[in-house]
Amino acid sequence: MKQTYTVKGMTCSGCKSSVENHLSKLKHVTGVFVDLNKNQVELNTHVYIANELVQKALPKKFIITSNNKNIDTDIETSFKEKNTKLKELKPLFLILLYITCAAFFLNYYNWSWSGFMYDYMGLFFVVFSFFKILDLNGFHNAFQMYDPLAKKFSVYAWLYPFIEIALSFMFLMRLELNIALWITLLILGITTVGVTRTLLSKKSIQCACLGTALKLPMTEATFIENAVMIIMAALMLVQ
Repeated sequence: MKQTYTVKGMTCSGCKSSVENHLSKLKHVTGVFVDLNKNQVELNTHVYIANELVQKALPKKFIITSNNKNIDTDIETSFKEKNTKLKELKPLFLILLYITCAAFFLNYYNWSWSGFMYDYMGLFFVVFSFFKILDLNGFHNAFQMYDPLAKKFSVYAWLYPFIEIALSFMFLMRLELNIALWITLLILGITTVGVTRTLLSKKSIQCACLGTALKLPMTEATFIENAVMIIMAALMLVQ
């Protein structure tokens, strides 16, 4: 990556050497090229280095002005987007944390990994189905945007929250666990295919995992959330 700056206070070859010496000590800098006639310096870097760090590396007599308008704007935009995405996903992370803690405490006195995973999956489906049913029509429309089976069969989108409710009872009550695990693999596997296609296409759509009551964007977190459940179900089946 190249970063260029205009440098004020650089008047002689000694100044040029000083600038080169100080900037070459910056972490991730692989090359420093100073043009004394144009009062410019070009940095070759492994990663983007903030303007403040470049200025701080120089003696006070040298004042830099960034010529990296596009890079600076892109970095700032990317930072804002990441902060916004994390803020939007906060409810999902909190819900998953609560489910994990609840499953842990349910098995605390008589610990069992299988018990923990069954309770986690049961609680997962309880909570996620609840949010879907809050706005069943909204969930139906959002789910059809990316789930391959729901796209072809509208009734599947209507039934999906109730399938989750049934699965939650099966896991929590330890009823027909093998059947519950295979159904979990099937429905989450199909949904994950749709999530993966959406992520690869870079489309910006709403995730229906928590219905429409919480406005969650479709992100890698949705894929990870499904993948964790799929892995848990697969592990329990091979035991």
